[in-house]
Amino acid sequence: GVSSCGAADPINASMVAMPRAVRWAYLLVGAWLAVSAVRNAFFPHVEAGPLFHRYAHDLALGTVGILCLVRVVVAKHERLPWALIGAGICAWTAGEIYYTGVLWTVATVPFPSPADAGYLLMPPLVLAGSVLLLRRRHPGLPSTVRVDALTAALAVGAFGASQVFDTVKESLADDPLGAATALAYPLWDLVIGGFIVGAMAAVGARAGRAWLLLGAGIVVFWISDSLYLVKTAEGTFTSPSWFDAGWWIGLTCVSLAAWQPAVGARETVEREGIGQIAVPLGFASAGLVMLVVGAADSTLNLLAVGLSAGALIAVMSRLALTFRENLAMLAHSRGEALSDALTGLPNRRALSRHLDRAIALADDERPLVLVLFDLDGFKAYNDAFGHPAGDELLVRLGGNLRRYLDGRGTAFRMGGDEFCAVFTPGESVAEPIIAGAGAALSERGEGFAIGCSYGSIFLPREAQSATEALRIADQRMYAQKSAGRASAGRQSTDVLLRALAERSPGLSSHLHDVADLAQAVARRLGLPDDRVEQIRLAAELHDVGKVAIPDAILEKPAALDDDEWAFMRRHTLIGERIISAAPALQGVAALVRSSHERWDGAGYPDRLKGEQIPLGSRIVAVADAFDAMTARRTYCEPRTPDQALAELRRCSDGQFDPVVVQAFCASWAARAAAAASA
Repeated sequence: GVSSCGAADPINASMVAMPRAVRWAYLLVGAWLAVSAVRNAFFPHVEAGPLFHRYAHDLALGTVGILCLVRVVVAKHERLPWALIGAGICAWTAGEIYYTGVLWTVATVPFPSPADAGYLLMPPLVLAGSVLLLRRRHPGLPSTVRVDALTAALAVGAFGASQVFDTVKESLADDPLGAATALAYPLWDLVIGGFIVGAMAAVGARAGRAWLLLGAGIVVFWISDSLYLVKTAEGTFTSPSWFDAGWWIGLTCVSLAAWQPAVGARETVEREGIGQIAVPLGFASAGLVMLVVGAADSTLNLLAVGLSAGALIAVMSRLALTFRENLAMLAHSRGEALSDALTGLPNRRALSRHLDRAIALADDERPLVLVLFDLDGFKAYNDAFGHPAGDELLVRLGGNLRRYLDGRGTAFRMGGDEFCAVFTPGESVAEPIIAGAGAALSERGEGFAIGCSYGSIFLPREAQSATEALRIADQRMYAQKSAGRASAGRQSTDVLLRALAERSPGLSSHLHDVADLAQAVARRLGLPDDRVEQIRLAAELHDVGKVAIPDAILEKPAALDDDEWAFMRRHTLIGERIISAAPALQGVAALVRSSHERWDGAGYPDRLKGEQIPLGSRIVAVADAFDAMTARRTYCEPRTPDQALAELRRCSDGQFDPVVVQAFCASWAARAAAAASA
């Protein structure tokens, strides 16, 4: 069969379609066995012609042996196990045919005889096939289930030894070869009977019809064999006997098992509830009862005692294995409860436990530092690249934080995009460690930038409990996050700058430099922070209108002609229209429109003059001119900063506002002095 996903179904793949001829053969053999069992039990001396001829059961046994081997030819799976089992049935049948044909009429049957070779060959062959079948259908049996099977096998073996072994051994005490052969029967019966009972105990509810028939057949065969050995040793066996059919029925069940569907094949056996302990306790109790009874009347032989004791030892081993498994499961459960499933870092519960212990050991001389981090830009990253990529990012950042804090402290993941660091700075200053942890939680790439906001607290100076410490750190983290959250204007500016960088990659550096210069001048002039930020945004966007200018003009290696200049001068109007599409940038759009006006009124696009030009536009004009003069261009060599400053002064009160030029020169001088002293 094929499942809905296209893969072979292991249960259906193990089913064997029984041919009609095979089904009829089993039905005929089954009917004969039923009639024969009734006849042997109640009418042993009734003659019924060829139906109960002495060769009739040989024909039935030969039929079921051949049918088992036919299954090996018809089906492609599990050929070796069933070939061994079928060979075992045929070996026993061969021994029975020899006995029926040669020894049936002999006055004194030799022992051992060639028939015994066939009989004794059956148990190891069937055992080998059963072991292979168990391994193929139920691989990876847990150690506890294996021990349960061993307990059952030992208990069953002990019972068999107590009933058969002494009788057989004593009856042939004067015949070593006969005794060895005779004892081989109960020993093999104990081994194969114990194995099959143990296997059934291991497989449990997943046995299916194949294992049930195989197990039932071997147990019935074992009982008949044991009764025969005891009756023969006591000298009370008569043929036909009521249990003769047990051999034939047992072998028929074993053969029929080969044609059953392998329900539960390839499954790992796991028992839950009372079934986990019922099997070992039941069989161990049986072993204990035999030991107690044997000790009371002193009739239990050493083999039965040893097997019973082995069953009890197996149960003790099972107890040790169960205890070890429970400890492992407990450790695993604790690990899962205290670990973040995605990053493997300790989680919030683990943090609370850690803080409860660490705060008690901290003091003002050796404080404990707790830092909560919240990633900035993670939601945008998730939206842009998808949740799987977001999970991978969290794993990378969590690993970075863990490695950074290794030897310093412990990293935790609080959930979502929140992380935590707990460390003892010792003689070091805490701020650099916090900054390093923040850097570990930051990552930049094409189209994204991940940073973090944080809130820190020193313990026990600022809090005495884990709950209070987390509350304060959380408040400080979100206060910083709110203060540092980009405004709508900043966000819109970043989008426009990204578009401009895609259109003209060479402009990015120029715009950044102009923005830095304009911001410094605005601060030099004592403007408030909101004005300074607006001027910086205008400086960053003053060339955004150039996205509509053809590359042939923008990248022309020579000076522009009049028509090209006329086209170029439109970029401030285009820039204004683009920027004003963002409501938060209306003021910035006005500054960009006037960023190329001149102090003397000869600029564009509105020919504004003097104070008519917005102050922000005048600042951007000076910063833009300075950066243009000092930058390398395709059509001219760059000037030195001193030469550019001299040119600004020369054009002061003509092209540029004299006050702005003076502030620019002072700002540049302070910047150069700071760079020289660094």
